[in-house]
Amino acid sequence: MTPTLFDFPPQAQVGRVLPKSKVYQHGRIGAALRERFVRQVEQITWQYKLAPETINLPARAGIEEIEIFDLALKTEALDEDILRAIDRAIPLPIFFRLQHGPRTRMAAAYKRPSAAEAGKWVIDGYFAGEWLPAAARRPLPVALDLHGLYEQLLRSLLSQPARPGESLPEQLERLTRLRSRQNDYGKLEVRLHREKQFNRKVALNAQLRELSAEIDRLSA
Repeated sequence: MTPTLFDFPPQAQVGRVLPKSKVYQHGRIGAALRERFVRQVEQITWQYKLAPETINLPARAGIEEIEIFDLALKTEALDEDILRAIDRAIPLPIFFRLQHGPRTRMAAAYKRPSAAEAGKWVIDGYFAGEWLPAAARRPLPVALDLHGLYEQLLRSLLSQPARPGESLPEQLERLTRLRSRQNDYGKLEVRLHREKQFNRKVALNAQLRELSAEIDRLSA
């Protein structure tokens, strides 16, 4: 995979620590999730603000700013609900740079203004790049506006390239379905290995073949 860490322009730097208490107040945080915050996250920093006044790209299609948050992690594993809580607390698109030891990875969900309810944002599933050395950076993609930049940054995290003419929502829907089918396949394999009855093994194998064919179609 092409490195998905970017050099952000210095004029866009904010460098402001975000207290976890602010997320707790606005991100629908219960006691169990708050405990995971404490156990997994050392510090949250609002690192960059990509906006018309900082990178000279116009807003378009509801994307007026893109935020870059650094999360210094205590553990390599991070509960996805932690990212979702931060996204809920801040009504703007966010890319997270997860930092653990000398390595960093980017993660984000497709986040967009709700068409049904003004002021609300829709947050889809999360995608993440590989863990990379912090120095593995590349320039920001060339874009005409913030919406185009947002789409390119998000596509950089996806495991499969877009098909010809495939829009970002279509690509995300396909990859979400692919991930779901891959999970189903893994669960069926476990069931097959445990199954003792021959006729049930035959039925499970047939289901696995169907899932495999669908996974191939979604991956093509």
